[in-house]
Amino acid sequence: MLKRAALLFAVMATCCKLAAEVHAFPVTVDNCGEPLIIKAPPQRAVIHDINMTEMAFALGLQPRMIGVTGITGWYKASATFKAALGNIPELASKYPTLENLLAARPDFFFAGWYYGMKPGGDITPARLAQHGIQTLVLTESCIHGGRERPKASLALLYNDMLRLGSVFGKRSEAEQLVAQWRLRIQALQSTPSASTSTQPLRVFVYDSGEDKPFTAGRAAMPTALIEAAGGRNIMDDMSTSWGYASWESVASRNPQLLILLDYQDGHGPSRLLATLQAHPAMRHTEAVKRQRYIALRYSELTPGPANIEAIEKIARALRAIE
Repeated sequence: MLKRAALLFAVMATCCKLAAEVHAFPVTVDNCGEPLIIKAPPQRAVIHDINMTEMAFALGLQPRMIGVTGITGWYKASATFKAALGNIPELASKYPTLENLLAARPDFFFAGWYYGMKPGGDITPARLAQHGIQTLVLTESCIHGGRERPKASLALLYNDMLRLGSVFGKRSEAEQLVAQWRLRIQALQSTPSASTSTQPLRVFVYDSGEDKPFTAGRAAMPTALIEAAGGRNIMDDMSTSWGYASWESVASRNPQLLILLDYQDGHGPSRLLATLQAHPAMRHTEAVKRQRYIALRYSELTPGPANIEAIEKIARALRAIE
């Protein structure tokens, strides 16, 4: 009798959960200023890029995922990532083609402009909609659609997690995650600083490039991460997300801390640091002279769950300077 009662309770709990999901739909989420109406939770989702895939993992969406794209062609995935991915196949190592996606028969694609899609390319929300595939666009990338270019904030991460949760009927789980992240950031920011300076320390994000540095501007996630950690992105007047600057403009702002992007290609930050040390102007900046830098992974610098730990790492580095 006890076993039957336990089984009945489990069945009823499952039914109630499914019913709650059904009654929560349709849902409408903002999608780069346009409404995206989801009539039912996606059952065959494809997620692009490591940061968005980690968002999906954070909500336990693996049973609804039939593929990922844009992972191994760019990065060396960690053992933790591989374990979370399990048997979900990678459909394309870099940007997928329309044929890649259609062959998998997805009903949903989570990507962004220059995160799996390019304006005017074969894969766009409008093009995929012709094949019955709905697309959720990463908010950080919306500026490439010609809309306003607001300064990046942590709302980019928080809101995208809430949107993804709403799409899959996991809004409450997403809200719990965001609440936990907010508490971690609040605890970090409430820690007293030893610095007597009223000005935040100057930080430069170096992704790549020798003739010109490829870096993060005002609309890119690193600007929000650096500010949350108590610093300032010295290139926050670049009215873009990621883009090229001039070495002269970077050197004249004399960064005090470097964030070097570690693509985990076997070189770590050593190649980037060597480039800075050899540059006639950059080698005289405070951060380069004193070798003040931290290496962060791509997934830590693009919108995703790894942002929270990245903020904590940046804050520790800034406090070490103070």
